[in-house]
Amino acid sequence: MPITRTELESLLCGSFPEARVTLEDLAGDNDHWSVTIASPLFQGKSRLEQHRMVQEAVNGRNIHALAIKTVSLT
Repeated sequence: MPITRTELESLLCGSFPEARVTLEDLAGDNDHWSVTIASPLFQGKSRLEQHRMVQEAVNGRNIHALAIKTVSLT
């Protein structure tokens, strides 16, 4: 079952409470998402570590495609 914008935003904001989260439903089907997260939690972490943090936040959810962009805030 696809994930709604509200569910995905809730998962991400719960894991990254001080972040700016932007979501885009790429295909209009709640199954192909692009997410941009700007968070101070990414400071000092590699891009790979940042992306893993995002994937852990949505772990177990049925998302067919998730494009991730992360930005470290100071």
